[in-house]
Amino acid sequence: MTTTSQKHTLFVAEPMGDKPVTELAGIGEVLGKRLENRGFDKAYVVLGQFLVLKKNRELFLEWLSDMVAANSNQASECYQCLADWCSEFL
Repeated sequence: MTTTSQKHTLFVAEPMGDKPVTELAGIGEVLGKRLENRGFDKAYVVLGQFLVLKKNRELFLEWLSDMVAANSNQASECYQCLADWCSEFL
């Protein structure tokens, strides 16, 4: 059983709506700014990339690392947050 952060729990608990990218687990202010600078300003835009990559863990982790230099822990937290949200709402 994996533990999740409060940020993860809050994100997965409700529809995504227009949440900023920094609401995603694993994405703080620094990574959030990097993502925004590359056009990924909203959580749903990152979700779109997650879905384009067919929810593939390795591809998403590599993409997030290459895109904004996320470390493996940050990328894994973000992946799990999106995967759990999809399980709940899609």
